[in-house]
Amino acid sequence: MLTQEIIRHKRDGAELSAEEINAMVEGISTGSASEGQVAAFAMAVFFRGMTHAEAAALTLAMRDSGDVFHWNLPGPVVDKHSTGGVGDNVSLMLAPIVAASGGFVPMISGRGLGHTGGTLDKMDSIPGYTSQPDNDLLRKVVAEVGCAIIGQTANLAPADKRFYAIRDVTATVESVPLITASILSKKLSAGLGALVMDVKSGNGAFMDTFERSVELAQSITGVAREAGLACNALITDMNQPLASAAGNALEVVNAVDFITGAQRDARLEAVTLALAGEMLAITGLAANRAAGLEKARETLESGRAAEMFGRMVSALGGPADFVENPGAHLAKAKLNRAVPAPASGHVAAIQTREIGLAVVELGGGRRRADDVINPAVGLTGLVDLGQRVEAGDPLCVIHADSAAEADAAERKVLKAYGIGDAPQVPEPVLRIID
Repeated sequence: MLTQEIIRHKRDGAELSAEEINAMVEGISTGSASEGQVAAFAMAVFFRGMTHAEAAALTLAMRDSGDVFHWNLPGPVVDKHSTGGVGDNVSLMLAPIVAASGGFVPMISGRGLGHTGGTLDKMDSIPGYTSQPDNDLLRKVVAEVGCAIIGQTANLAPADKRFYAIRDVTATVESVPLITASILSKKLSAGLGALVMDVKSGNGAFMDTFERSVELAQSITGVAREAGLACNALITDMNQPLASAAGNALEVVNAVDFITGAQRDARLEAVTLALAGEMLAITGLAANRAAGLEKARETLESGRAAEMFGRMVSALGGPADFVENPGAHLAKAKLNRAVPAPASGHVAAIQTREIGLAVVELGGGRRRADDVINPAVGLTGLVDLGQRVEAGDPLCVIHADSAAEADAAERKVLKAYGIGDAPQVPEPVLRIID
């Protein structure tokens, strides 16, 4: 089957057969489809779209381009995926909450992209932690502990790796069917029985409008079901950072404080427990989402989730006493500086993307794929949308390794925060799609 004919069919608006899609994915995997052909295919899909059946065929073909896990465990295998945001460290608490409630969570996570933070970068800030274990170690940790937060290995959906790299440089990342297939191919390769999506919406999300977030959520849930995977989605607000910290090691500290009960950001708690409740309900570990939410809250308050997190860190090579004393192990920035509010009033708006870019300015994110991240830098004490401040009150504290980097981050923070009248603050969970 000629690659150029497959491209022509999609260019002209035809619905591709599973055979055509399988041939295209084989060309992506083996390299027999040139970079130009893969780019042309991506652009054809970008403009012509795909049906759910096409996107499901693409998902399954990319899943089958590499290893596919098959589990034999005494409980359901489930995961969560977030479309990315700022201060979104939910995975660090969610995986152990669900595992301590009876689920098994092989959580394949990604690195930071643009202004958004990456779960894998957060875990890499923990000394000794093996964020990309081989398959044997992953199987052992999930079976014996219950959860493992790890990255995509070379043998999980390798076609997606090449396809995504080409999409990234050809302005086709935003295609909803291609986003859908990229996410689901990796999740299906992990052998999941169920998936819950956290689709972010707002000025700190890739899907900046509610309507686009709904479109993506419906695409992912519809295609997942077409591919045989139970999947529900929560649309959650990203018009402000989710946690009060942004930056890799700082978000890990925030997560440990959350899971041990030392300190919990209210919006972060609402989103984390809603997702946990949904995961417990969709797997049958709870009768419904209300019962799931209550079970997740009880697991968190009991301390079992904190114990589970500590066991996971230790099993993957991190310090055995990490939960008890994270500060002894995590890198710290050389200087701290408060950013004073320029006027009195309420926080009327937060340009969340600018907060994420402030972390990038500090070295906590990537401008290029090969940039080395500084795990210590970032922001803490981020003031919430709607909160009252007086002139000179800190909007946040910058953690930096140089005055110049702190200056650049401060400019971003001041650009991000608008002080004025009290705004209407969106609910943390905007909609559930099931």
